[in-house]
Amino acid sequence: MSLEQEEETQHGLLLGCSDAVPAFIEPNVRFWITVRQSFIRRFLQWTELLDPTNVFISVESIENSRQLLCTNEDASNPASGDQRIQEAWKRSLATVHPDSSNLIPKLFRPAAFLPFMAPTVFLYTYMTVFNSINGNRSYTCKPLERSLLMAGTVASSTFLGVVPHFIQMKYGLANPWIKRLLPVVFLVQASGMNVYMSRNIESIKGIAVMDKEGNILGHSIIAGTKAVRETAASRAVLFGTSALIPEIFTYFFKRTQFFLRNPGSLWILKLSCTFLTMALMVPVSFSIFPQIGQIQCRSHEEKIQPSTEETEIFYHRGV
Repeated sequence: MSLEQEEETQHGLLLGCSDAVPAFIEPNVRFWITVRQSFIRRFLQWTELLDPTNVFISVESIENSRQLLCTNEDASNPASGDQRIQEAWKRSLATVHPDSSNLIPKLFRPAAFLPFMAPTVFLYTYMTVFNSINGNRSYTCKPLERSLLMAGTVASSTFLGVVPHFIQMKYGLANPWIKRLLPVVFLVQASGMNVYMSRNIESIKGIAVMDKEGNILGHSIIAGTKAVRETAASRAVLFGTSALIPEIFTYFFKRTQFFLRNPGSLWILKLSCTFLTMALMVPVSFSIFPQIGQIQCRSHEEKIQPSTEETEIFYHRGV
C-alpha cells in the first residue's frame, strides 16, 4: 500500500465490520466491556499493547486482524486461547480508535508514547496532540477550534514547566529537597492540566454513553467529566512518579564513594533511571482506570436514564 493510501486510511477509512455482523458493535469496545479485568490484568494487557513494534503494524495486517475478529465465532470470546485471535486482538486494540473505528496515526498510537516522551519530558506539544487524538471522539471539533485549544494548552503547560526554574533563579532556594520537589509538583500540575485543557470539550459537551451491547444512549456531561478527570489523574501519576524517583536516587547517589570518584556518572544514572521509571509507569498509568468505564445509570442525567433498563452505562475513557 502506498503512503498516500495509508494516510487516507489513517484519516478516513473505517476499520469496522458493520457489513460482517448485523448488530455491529466496535470490536475494541466489545473487548473492554466483555473482559472485566483487574488492575493486574490491565497492566499485563498494556505491556503488550505498548510494545514499540505495534507502531509499525501495516494497514493490511490490521485489516486482516479486524476481519478475523468480525467473522470468526471464537473471536466473540476475547479470552479465547487461539493464538491467531489473541494476536488479532492485540493489533486491533493497539492501532484502532474504539469510538470511530479509525486507524490511529502511527506516531500517536499508545505504543509510541514512551519512545517519544521518555527523552522529551517537557515536549508538551506531543503530549497535547496525543491526549487529543486518544481522547473520546464522540464529536468532531472544527479545525480552528481544535488548533486554538491545542495552542493554548501547549503554551500554558510549557509555562508551568518553566515556573520552577524562574523561582529558583529569583529566590535561590537553598533547601535541596525543595529544589528537587518543586519541579515535580509543577510537572504533576502541568501534566494534569494538559489533559484537562486538551480534552476540556468533553466536560462541556459530554461524551457518548452506551449499553453493554454498544448501543449509543446519548451524550453525558457526567461521563465526560469523569473520563477527563481519570485520564488527568493517571497522567499526573505517570509524570510525577517518573520525575520523583530519579531525584530520590540522585540524592542518595551523590553521597556514595563511586560518585565522588566518578562525578560524570550522575547524568547517566539520572537519564537511565528516568527512562526505566517511565518504561514501568506508562503501563501502570494506562492501567489505573479501565479503558471502558462504567457509571450507575441512576447517576447519569435524567434525559439518559429512560433510554435503558440496565443499571450500568458504559463510556470510552480514552488514553
